[in-house]
Amino acid sequence: MLKKNDEKINGFLLVIVLPLLLFAMSYYGFESSYTRLKTSEKTPDFLFSSVYAYRVIPNYLSVQMTDLMYYLINGPLAFFKDFLSKNGTPFYHGLFLMNSVFFLGCSLILDRIFKFKVLNILLQENSRRIIHLLSVFFIVITQYAPTNCDTIALFCYLTGVFLTLKYLHTHRNIFFYLLIGLTALSTLVRETACLNIAFFAAVFFNIDQLKKRNYQIIWQIIPLVIAFLVPYLGLRTMLEQKETTFVEGFYINRNFSSPFNLAGLVFAVIVFYFIYQLCNRKENRLVFGKYLFFSIPYLLMITLVGLFWEVRLFLPLILTGIIIVYHQFKKIAEA
Repeated sequence: MLKKNDEKINGFLLVIVLPLLLFAMSYYGFESSYTRLKTSEKTPDFLFSSVYAYRVIPNYLSVQMTDLMYYLINGPLAFFKDFLSKNGTPFYHGLFLMNSVFFLGCSLILDRIFKFKVLNILLQENSRRIIHLLSVFFIVITQYAPTNCDTIALFCYLTGVFLTLKYLHTHRNIFFYLLIGLTALSTLVRETACLNIAFFAAVFFNIDQLKKRNYQIIWQIIPLVIAFLVPYLGLRTMLEQKETTFVEGFYINRNFSSPFNLAGLVFAVIVFYFIYQLCNRKENRLVFGKYLFFSIPYLLMITLVGLFWEVRLFLPLILTGIIIVYHQFKKIAEA
């Protein structure tokens, strides 16, 4: 009984307390030169124009969380008002609170994924904890550019990865249907939802099966693509605003001329290289290679309309790589 209680306490400290403390340090321990969100008194207007307007769920939550913080600061937390006012605005505190909830959700989902019984080295508790902590650090370090959508999008994506792996190991259709619904919902958060299609394809796509004219994987991917495209194109049809565009701008020249952006690209390439090196099984390297291949559209969009310096854009791929490294995919290769 005591041992079980110790395991619960250690799990709570590792999955909840420590990540939350690290997250708080990234928001309040230092100030980024990249963003000025800390001085915004209310939800910024730019979130409802340009490409940000299509991220309807984070924008709605941002408004609600800002109003909540106004109420708390001037009501139940009035005794704490001076301290909170010195360290941010109602919008910034609401942003931290909202992102903290979904960040802890990411930590919990990662913990569930790393506890899959099919894992080898991760069956060792200490190894699993180190890998979990490394994943958390990758998330925290990208918060030098906090946004209202990235953490929510990451939580939705990791949940999709979990559903894909559950479908792989249980063959229960309920997890596939949940993945379709999640893909549609998370498209209202951020375009990162398309990576759920890439991961599903990387896990299940088998060229040998296609040569045998077994097209089941194609028929499975089609509903996921539709679940992404319908809300994606639907939002861009309904939200007709003069300042609303498909993209914020084209930054390809800046990506290959700015030292900061080049540093971000080198960072991502080095991390991907080491992830590939850590894949000591042929099956894992195959899945990781397929995942990067199916993620090419996402990587191209980062190159064209994103900034490499915002390494948060590479974060879903990095975390997926870590998951792939330690997962057992032998059954897939033999299927």
